[in-house]
Amino acid sequence: MSTSTTEPGPEQAKRTGGDLVVESLTALGADTVFGLPGQHALGVFDALRRSALRYIGLRVENNAGFAADAYARATHGVAPLLVSTGPGALMTLAALQEAAAGSAAVLAIGSQVPLAGMGGGRHGYLHELTDQSASFRGVVKSVHTARTASQIPSAVAAAWESALGTPHGPVWLEIPQDVLLAAADVPPVAELRITPRELLPRPELIAAAAGRLTEARRPVILAGGGVVRAGAEAELLALAERLRAPVATTFGGKGAFPWEHPLSLQSWLEDRHTTAFLEDADTLLVVGSGLGELSSNYHTFRPRGRVIQIEADLGKLESNHAALGLHADARAALAALVEEVGEREPAGANAPAPEAAVSALLARVRDRIAGQQLGLEQQLLASVREALPDGAVSCWDMTILAYWAWSAFDPRGTNALHSAQGAGGLGYGLPAALGVAAADPARPVLAVSGDGGAMYSLAELATARQYDAPVTWLIVDDGGYGILREYMTGAFGAATATELTRPDFVALAESFGVPAVRTSPEHLRTDLAAALAAPGPSVVVLPARLRMFAPTHLDA
Repeated sequence: MSTSTTEPGPEQAKRTGGDLVVESLTALGADTVFGLPGQHALGVFDALRRSALRYIGLRVENNAGFAADAYARATHGVAPLLVSTGPGALMTLAALQEAAAGSAAVLAIGSQVPLAGMGGGRHGYLHELTDQSASFRGVVKSVHTARTASQIPSAVAAAWESALGTPHGPVWLEIPQDVLLAAADVPPVAELRITPRELLPRPELIAAAAGRLTEARRPVILAGGGVVRAGAEAELLALAERLRAPVATTFGGKGAFPWEHPLSLQSWLEDRHTTAFLEDADTLLVVGSGLGELSSNYHTFRPRGRVIQIEADLGKLESNHAALGLHADARAALAALVEEVGEREPAGANAPAPEAAVSALLARVRDRIAGQQLGLEQQLLASVREALPDGAVSCWDMTILAYWAWSAFDPRGTNALHSAQGAGGLGYGLPAALGVAAADPARPVLAVSGDGGAMYSLAELATARQYDAPVTWLIVDDGGYGILREYMTGAFGAATATELTRPDFVALAESFGVPAVRTSPEHLRTDLAAALAAPGPSVVVLPARLRMFAPTHLDA
């Protein structure tokens, strides 16, 4: 019996570990990767030019992580992020913390020093760390390492599967420089199969939860970011209408429930009237939220009725309040409840209809805000809403206007508002908008930052111009860290370290070749609408000093 050996062709002969990375990503369904090259990672970046993957390169690794985060949120998929060793890897940590808090499936692939130097920290390699992966273990879902070329496909698949398992989240994979550069004496990757973990609810818990909801006289639903990440908006709407239960959405759950629906309590969670309404429910269904600091009005929430909590993150399940806990994917659990709940008996003759109770609550909230002389802030938020086309996505940095948006902004769609409120790092707005634009280049995207947060991501104006991204960046320039100024003045009577020297943002944007305009509150809607309608990137600068509403007082 004779055996013939086929000699490798020119392209196959120069395949490396880097090629195995891009082949594996392609086999798993990736078509776009984000990142920034570095010395130890050049093997995988060289392989990109031999692949069909689209590369979006940003100027700072943390911003590349924010872009990948928003891409993952927008697509409900995995966003690969390619970075180098040491400083490049560590620069992603803040972005990966946000991805973890927001359940965004970012697959961060970093290089390492050559294999012989791993784990020692004494060899003197550039960028060397004693234990690089240790820096990520407390941030990401899982940490993976490939030490040989043959291990790369399996490691990429395991990391991808972990990122996409319920709940979604970021993962870290590192591969030594010499493994990425060495010739790959293994066949091209043709297929990789994964089975992301599903979290199906236990039937007896669904039956118990359905029974409690059916028996409830005043059921209320609090919907969090887990509903949006799971794509469970339709199931939530069906359950709420079946129960005639009012629905409030957390800041991370914006868009989970139609804003103008008669049962919509909207998102006024930093309001004592809303907190009291939730507390008064005889059965409160919490879906996709851990009832953390922001979702519980800074831990002032004290439920008087029974709580049912559906949560995919086991660490958040019943972590703040005792509940009938269902460790499950929001979509699967809500769909099961829709099938299981029975017809509720109407409340007593003296009890208001749920829709009337919702309307009365929102009127009290509006009256309280109206009494605080905050017309400018409400005018600006309304102008942004009017300028933003229906179906467009907005990405918000940690700035006062974003804090208003969490409570008061109607996203007019599902999965259409992204913000950094999970971990709360600065600089999210613009790079996140670039990630959303990469996911869908056909529609405009709005980024909103304060001048302080804008300074974190100015370099990405070059990225926006390079890729001709349809992103409009609204910079609200109040001369410093506005929210910290307000916090410190309220707490100490004066602010320290909050005032900033800024560039001329209009001139700076134009130096990148990005059209820019300085606007005013009176012209914001017109100028912003024009910028969003124009092709390519643009900047709108609004000098304005804003205030937050008083959040918690019933007597206001």
